[in-house]
Amino acid sequence: MRFELGEDQQAFQDMARAFAAEELAPFAADWDRNAFFPVETLRKAAALGLAGIYVKEDVGGSALTRLDAALVFEALSAGCTSTAAFLSIHNMASWMIDTFGDETQRRKWLPRLTTMELIASYCLTEPSSGSDAASLRTRAVRDGDHYVLNGSKAFISGAGASDVYVCMVRTGEAGAKGISCLVVEKGMPGLSFGAPEKKMGWNSQPTAQVIFEDCRVPAANLIGGEGEGFKIAMMGLDGGRLNIGACALGTARAALDRAKAYLGERQQFGKPLASFQALQFKLADMATELEAARLLLLQAATKVDAKTPDATMHAAMAKRFATDVGFSVANEALQIHGGYGYLNDFPLERHVRDLRVHQILEGTNEIMRVIIARELLKS
Repeated sequence: MRFELGEDQQAFQDMARAFAAEELAPFAADWDRNAFFPVETLRKAAALGLAGIYVKEDVGGSALTRLDAALVFEALSAGCTSTAAFLSIHNMASWMIDTFGDETQRRKWLPRLTTMELIASYCLTEPSSGSDAASLRTRAVRDGDHYVLNGSKAFISGAGASDVYVCMVRTGEAGAKGISCLVVEKGMPGLSFGAPEKKMGWNSQPTAQVIFEDCRVPAANLIGGEGEGFKIAMMGLDGGRLNIGACALGTARAALDRAKAYLGERQQFGKPLASFQALQFKLADMATELEAARLLLLQAATKVDAKTPDATMHAAMAKRFATDVGFSVANEALQIHGGYGYLNDFPLERHVRDLRVHQILEGTNEIMRVIIARELLKS
């Protein structure tokens, strides 16, 4: 059992921290305020190998581990939670093509996905199927060399801006066994997008419905075999949950650092806030919970890398705990700032808004408890 980072891991983390400080943090407030999607900045991240973190090297990927990815996303999110989280989604979609696609599919998309010449979105959730993902209704009917898609996907990050949509669709019977995975490309006839959603946070990435109306997709775009889509989706979510947890921790750590600085700067009743024991205790609890969540997340990432039988359960534990702790710490940091924390002049209110959705996406934290309890009760 190792608790120290290796030399390479430290280098990845330092590189991501420098990128976050130079390319994300100075612009995050404006991106949030103007709902601006920073594509060119994402491509700068891709030039550092961050758009194909666990994609194989033969198509331009970095071939790193889930543990490495967790360190990277924790560092990036301190600069801009929303942008780091979108990069995680792009990586997840690319990983699905790399892992389950054939050589023709890998060569077709991945060299341009790893540079972010092409941008990818992941499409699972539907207006009537969120937590119950296996009940999705978007139907794909085989018609010669094509599938004809009808239905819609909801809450899709990158919708309308992305070029590649890795979609879970129903090709067979009801339930998980009837779901397949298709890559739908922007510009295909019958593909359209809803109006941009107005959101509480995550404003530096567009979110909208993806709509299929007799959308014709080549059968050659089927990833894996028919009926394998749900397995692909769930395996992707193990890694996605780690990344979203890591993003929560990185943002919360930035909030904690700002709270520490504020306690030393601000004076009330003739003394710095840092001299009040109630606030000292609050800070101590925030730091302790963050460290506990980080250790749980890194352990879960190690299990996902090793494909241990309990990897999914630990990924769910880590996601649930890290996102709850991350939101709580950012919220406490806002409270420490008092009225100033509520102002746009300080980043705390943005941290809180951005982190709130981490308790919902990639499986709600209630669903994480379902997964954990199901595994615990197997024996």
